Amino acid sequence: MASPKSRPRDGYPGRALSLILAVAVALVAIMFATGNTKPRLGIDLAGGTSVTLKAVAPKGDPGAVNSTSMNEAVSILQQRVNGLGVSEATVQTQGSDTIVVTIPKGTDSTTIASEIGKTAKLYFRPVLAEAPSGVAVSPSPSSSGSSSASPKPSTSATGTAKPQAAAPSGGASALPSASKTQGDAVTKDLTAATASPGTAKPAASASGKPVAATPSTAAAAPPTTSLTTGTVPADLTAQFNALDCSKSAQRLNYQTADAADTVACSSDPDPTTGVYYKYALGPVAVPGTNISSASAGVSQQTGAWQVNLSFNGAGSSQFTNVTGQLATKTTPQNQFAIVLDGQVQSAPSVAAAIPGGQAQITGSFDQQSAGALANVLNFGALPLTFQQQEVVTVSPELGGSQLTAGLVSGAIGLALVILYSLLYYRGLGFVAIAGLAVSALLTYSIMALLGATIGFALNLPAVCGAIVAIGITADSFVVYFERIRDELRTGASLRPAVQRAWPKARRTILVADFVSFLAAAVLFFFTVSKVQGFAFTLGLTTLLDVVVIFLFTKPLITLLARRKFFANGHPMSGLDPKSLGVHPPIRGGRRPAAPKEA
Repeated sequence: MASPKSRPRDGYPGRALSLILAVAVALVAIMFATGNTKPRLGIDLAGGTSVTLKAVAPKGDPGAVNSTSMNEAVSILQQRVNGLGVSEATVQTQGSDTIVVTIPKGTDSTTIASEIGKTAKLYFRPVLAEAPSGVAVSPSPSSSGSSSASPKPSTSATGTAKPQAAAPSGGASALPSASKTQGDAVTKDLTAATASPGTAKPAASASGKPVAATPSTAAAAPPTTSLTTGTVPADLTAQFNALDCSKSAQRLNYQTADAADTVACSSDPDPTTGVYYKYALGPVAVPGTNISSASAGVSQQTGAWQVNLSFNGAGSSQFTNVTGQLATKTTPQNQFAIVLDGQVQSAPSVAAAIPGGQAQITGSFDQQSAGALANVLNFGALPLTFQQQEVVTVSPELGGSQLTAGLVSGAIGLALVILYSLLYYRGLGFVAIAGLAVSALLTYSIMALLGATIGFALNLPAVCGAIVAIGITADSFVVYFERIRDELRTGASLRPAVQRAWPKARRTILVADFVSFLAAAVLFFFTVSKVQGFAFTLGLTTLLDVVVIFLFTKPLITLLARRKFFANGHPMSGLDPKSLGVHPPIRGGRRPAAPKEA
């Protein structure tokens, strides 16, 4: 019986080469497929956008704007705009009440301006009343009347649509309403067990029959909607009746103490009628501080972007209890308003208690807007309210000529390394050149992709880090080549010399790269701004040096050692025994006797 083919002593170097080349090709393919073919440039090389924010003290508390609150705001804004700290965004205080945020070119300045200064105070409040602003609707039936308005359906906890129970006859909870599409292209709803289907909500006329408000009615009628029922406190009723969200001057942040009622406007107009909605809201049922995490994701059911919320222990219990209470009520008092920075993002109806402490906000999100909302919720609310003063374009600090000078310097350094490798190592020099090419390809493609994923921006110090990496990679080649030459000088043939040299060279390379990576990590975590760009690039290229030396250089030399050109020590191979001073042992000679001990 034939024995299986034994594994070669020098392994299977072709597999390692295939792996690293496949990774390189995949990265380049992703780079071109996504259109991210160039790294983002930092502020000093390409300019950017500057947003000026002015802190506004709460009424009755002018001392709230102080160094402590400003420093806290700077820290939160730094986390929001800088992510992993390598996008080169800068957040600095200016005076005692102003913060200037500068973001590299290539970021949507409009999105930055609208999102960066949000206080991100999120609350879940029960809805007491809901009505359109600027649309004439019939008054709600009196307590002695009966309502036959058809109810809007709501999704149950199992995802099955079931009709909401009609308001009891003579109930004082009947409230004015008008046609509004729930879950439309603008409204952001609490999905899963709470998202309402896209059905119109009928208005109740004086006779108790549903009457739908049309866009033409909205355009012609004055804001006559009012609240006349006795289920809402008188002072809140007056606020609700006076509020006209169709006027931008009245779309303010009416946020009150958590235990108090309030009014609010919708964050966006209804896409069908083009009108804003106003709400009378009860006390905070679940504060946003009880959200443990928020993340942007794609709904498995609809394929649309959404923000996933996870509540902590207290928030989960509160959320389950309040949704269970709301599910027993009728429209609109079975609705749960999601209030962000004083505006209602959505007011979905609830059909059943929602356990588990998980919820989703869905609606007109794309990847960018969902990520922006999750970002501000994750990093917390700003301690102060900020007013945007201006958004201006910042010109490059250094400009294209300095970038060109840096690239020319790098090219000269690379050319000198290549020339030295060819003159000193000859054939082995081409191995070094190929390794540098693979390392450069991996570095460039990763930097280009990181610019789109984590906002990495290449500034001049980062370019310097990449130039330094040329020396680090070349040094690894030198260490391995010299170890092989040392083995050849002892009289060993090339293939055994390659294998025996590797453990010694590997240990030296790993120690050197670890020291470089440790220095880069210390710089990254204990410095800011531009120095972090240098540290990040240095750390990245150091890791890639380990990958290249293990998966490319070592396997390639193992394959070349099987070729006669290198194995026989051709003068142009760089492994010529004569040039290395190798003297073959004298055949038949005896070893010298060991010296006798005294």
